[in-house]
Amino acid sequence: MMSLRTILITGGAGFIGSHVVRRWVERYPECCVVNVDKLTYAGNLANLKDIEAKANYVFVRADICDFDAMQAIFAKYAVEGVIHLAAESHVDRSITDPFAFARTNVLGTLNLLQAAKLAWAGNYAGKVFYHVSTDEVYGALTDNETLFTEATRYDPHSPYSASKASSDHFVRAFHDTYGLPVKISNCSNNYGPYQFPEKLIPLFINNIVQEKPLPVYGKGENVRDWLYVEDHARAIDQIFHEGRVGDTYNIGGCNEWRNIDLIKVLIRVTDELLGRPAGKSEHLITYVTDRAGHDLRYAIDASKLRRELGWEPSLQFEEGIRRTVRWYLDNPVWLNEVTSGEYQHYYAKMYGKI
Repeated sequence: MMSLRTILITGGAGFIGSHVVRRWVERYPECCVVNVDKLTYAGNLANLKDIEAKANYVFVRADICDFDAMQAIFAKYAVEGVIHLAAESHVDRSITDPFAFARTNVLGTLNLLQAAKLAWAGNYAGKVFYHVSTDEVYGALTDNETLFTEATRYDPHSPYSASKASSDHFVRAFHDTYGLPVKISNCSNNYGPYQFPEKLIPLFINNIVQEKPLPVYGKGENVRDWLYVEDHARAIDQIFHEGRVGDTYNIGGCNEWRNIDLIKVLIRVTDELLGRPAGKSEHLITYVTDRAGHDLRYAIDASKLRRELGWEPSLQFEEGIRRTVRWYLDNPVWLNEVTSGEYQHYYAKMYGKI
């Protein structure tokens, strides 16, 4: 296994990023972990409170769209590896403001690629640029038998997925054109602690607690493959260290659920942990107009990752959901600060505007 002196993790104050940062800081004490995050609404340093004082951890507030700042970080910290997670990721927001998604997801990725290329200057031995992407670049599945594989043709349907597809293409182009040592993974829906509560699972947990409506798009028949976030972080670790340069790996939970069925599981578990009667919160389900361009089904074939690197999800879905609900119930201060936006005012005072 390679041993790098410094690794740059972008978006490390976000949901998935914070789990990856924590894993690296704790498992690789010989490696300096540089966490670069702009601290937008989705970035929260409270996600990393438990490791912020570690000797091998550094936080830098910066925007990946600022090329000069990225070059300076590569030079100052002698970066040898990159795990690129920073992204705008909410489909509804991409429909409202597609330009923000193009700037961050496309131009930001291009800035990082160019900064890595210039900093490493063709000396690629031991270097890795790992780009974390999504299964949404593949579009929608049309039947119950098909799964997305690494060879599935790209067919993005939202500004978000189009921006991620474009960033994937830039990463591959830098490998093919300049020989940059890249790796890409495309993952299914994640859930778990520290997820921003605009996403389905934390939003619905919070709404059940507060007895607010649970807005379900269409008839709730859209199907997603769900993966516990710590299993995703573990897969990223394995691919970074053991995956082949130039390759793509699909990461999935082999765990498909219709939205309406998932919501009923959330209701059952949350009501139980709150000591409420079974099914008490089902009346909160409210059907709303479907999202524009809403893909019916995503499902990942992760057999390549399992076959080549031996990775498999460690948690059964019911256990993962129960652990997730328990975390949100046990961390009301974190949830209240995020939903109120209080944490953003604090960072604005502390760091100023970027």
